[in-house]
Amino acid sequence: MKKKLNVAIVGAGGRGISCFGKHLASRRDCTISAICDINEVRGRLAAEKLNVPVFYADLKQMLKKEKPDAVIITTPDAAHEECAVTALKHKVNVLIDKPLATSVKGCKHIIREAEKSGKTVMMGFNLRHAPLLVKLKEIVDEGVLGKVFLIENREFYDGGRTYMARWNGRKSSSGGLWIHKGSHDFDIFNWILGFPTPRKVTAFAGMNVFTPDGFPFTPEKGKAPGPACAECRYAKNGLCKDASPRQGEEWGKEAQKKDGYVKDSCMYLSDLSVHDNGFAVVEYENGARACHMECFVASMSDRFYTVVGTHGLATLSLSGRTITVTKRWGGEKIVYEIPAINLGGHAGADPRLVESFLRTIQGLESNRSTIEQGMLSTAIGEAAELSREENRVVFLKELLS
Repeated sequence: MKKKLNVAIVGAGGRGISCFGKHLASRRDCTISAICDINEVRGRLAAEKLNVPVFYADLKQMLKKEKPDAVIITTPDAAHEECAVTALKHKVNVLIDKPLATSVKGCKHIIREAEKSGKTVMMGFNLRHAPLLVKLKEIVDEGVLGKVFLIENREFYDGGRTYMARWNGRKSSSGGLWIHKGSHDFDIFNWILGFPTPRKVTAFAGMNVFTPDGFPFTPEKGKAPGPACAECRYAKNGLCKDASPRQGEEWGKEAQKKDGYVKDSCMYLSDLSVHDNGFAVVEYENGARACHMECFVASMSDRFYTVVGTHGLATLSLSGRTITVTKRWGGEKIVYEIPAINLGGHAGADPRLVESFLRTIQGLESNRSTIEQGMLSTAIGEAAELSREENRVVFLKELLS
């Protein structure tokens, strides 16, 4: 029997604990050896929740003392580069939850350090492991649609209460939502299309709803809303329809004393350098085109995909279980149905991502989500941010050369 792998989690937020921590804790082939978070209150509570014997506030100290086989990085995106480089300098395998970094420059830094370390670095592109998208990839690769030249997805996310209220909605922490959120979707485009070289990107986006004059109520004179739902008078008296207090112990007053961070800051007072809706269009060197829509103002959360080829098109809803292929000639329809099973988070992707990472560092399979591919999706996201900011088409060679 192979020895158990010792895995450390860096970042005691929802992804680190409720996703990766939960799945690792349920396995028999690995042990969570330590939790690391710069906020000691959250780190301690996360360690208690997962029954982990030790937590650290200093990553270098943790790596030196615990010597884990691997670390999973789930910090805010702006810290991915520093954490990954530090782990690689200590010769540790790394799984980085998307995106790889918030800039191409940061991605290149990680890639250089990975090459020197010789260790495995895998991207946390969990959507690649969603059973419905795995089947879509098979359909494309088998030539059922012919040569694919057009792909689009529309993402609706009932996420004002989360994305605009947490660190994700601050460009300084996330790099912008085309990078933080869009990197998922740009990677799926690249993967489905077989990784053609992206040539240029244009994006249109804005903050149309979550603005200081967009409150779904009329504030009383001299009584300002916010700054967080847990302390807002309009949340407490039920006037704000978007109120979502999130002040659990790990996000309460003791944790806030360390860094001031809350998960329920008023989304109508959000960072206006991110967007609450937009379109980004990518054109590839081979002539294929892809369009990604993000909308954070909705009463549902789902992704809808359309893939068009010379022989037909495929459509699916990620929350569903079917893919429908309509042939170009004759209108014949083929319906592929994914069995109804307990899939797990992100449409069944999260536990399969953990499985793939552990098998990769054990040498049982090759790395299916490389950091070079991670840099490609960050580059498209960064180009989309530039396009929106500078109102122009951005050529990828500006960032990748």
